[in-house]
Amino acid sequence: MRLLVTGATGQVGWELARSLMPLGEVVALDRATCDLSDPQAAAAVVAGYAPDVIVNAAAYTAVDKAESEPELAHRINAEAVGALADTAREIGALLVHYSTDYVFDGSKATAYTEADATAPLNVYGASKLAGEQAIAASGCDYLILRTTWVYAARGHNFVATMLRLFAEREALRVVGDQHGAPTWARNIADATGDLICWAQRALDAGDPVQRTFNLSAAGDTTWHGFAEEIRHLAAHRWPDHPWKVRQIDPIPTRDYPTPAARPHNSRLDGTLLAAETRIVMPHWREALLRCLEDRPAP
Repeated sequence: MRLLVTGATGQVGWELARSLMPLGEVVALDRATCDLSDPQAAAAVVAGYAPDVIVNAAAYTAVDKAESEPELAHRINAEAVGALADTAREIGALLVHYSTDYVFDGSKATAYTEADATAPLNVYGASKLAGEQAIAASGCDYLILRTTWVYAARGHNFVATMLRLFAEREALRVVGDQHGAPTWARNIADATGDLICWAQRALDAGDPVQRTFNLSAAGDTTWHGFAEEIRHLAAHRWPDHPWKVRQIDPIPTRDYPTPAARPHNSRLDGTLLAAETRIVMPHWREALLRCLEDRPAP
């Protein structure tokens, strides 16, 4: 089996190269070789490899910048995704695509299920929802995996930012009224491998695969709670590091204005994923501990 990964240098893409290796030949493409800002050219590159599985880990993810670049965000997150879906249909490949909690407005009191109505609050969320819709309209076999608050041991993310700030500042203020589940990129990649095997069994039996699943860590917290846990674990992981931080104060979203509105509730219900595939994501605290164990000293 040949598996093609786009966005290979991103947080999830980088982990996929390792997680998917046991399944077959992995072709990992970065933006230099497969640029989704040119949808038709990117689709042609993918088609040229004739993969059995296309895993699209590339995306426009600059949530705030998207407010001033809506056309580019839509081109990458919607038009290019639609082109990849059309390619998947034409060559008979399974398309695996990552989406986001930002397709919801965050007004629900409990965790979102796959059946809940979508209502994005910002340009980024709208572009990702349009990508989902383009996949569904294409008729290809697909898995759309919605995830939330992604971080990794490498790259730019909330964990890396907090570790840097802990060494620079004595006091921090972090949003405490947005709720979600921090999700480690490695867990996403590992679950993706399992889901591809699940999908292939269905396809081998002659059954179409056209499913959307929530794929985020178990449990939930706030950005403030996430920051506190990072501080707690980092202090034990690197006790001799010259940490400066002494306090982290929770603040409301209104005290940290951003160009793009954020949902207050980003919790995603994993019940359907577990019931249909028996895949259960680890708790976010357990995953964070493992991620920090994987990081070099700050």
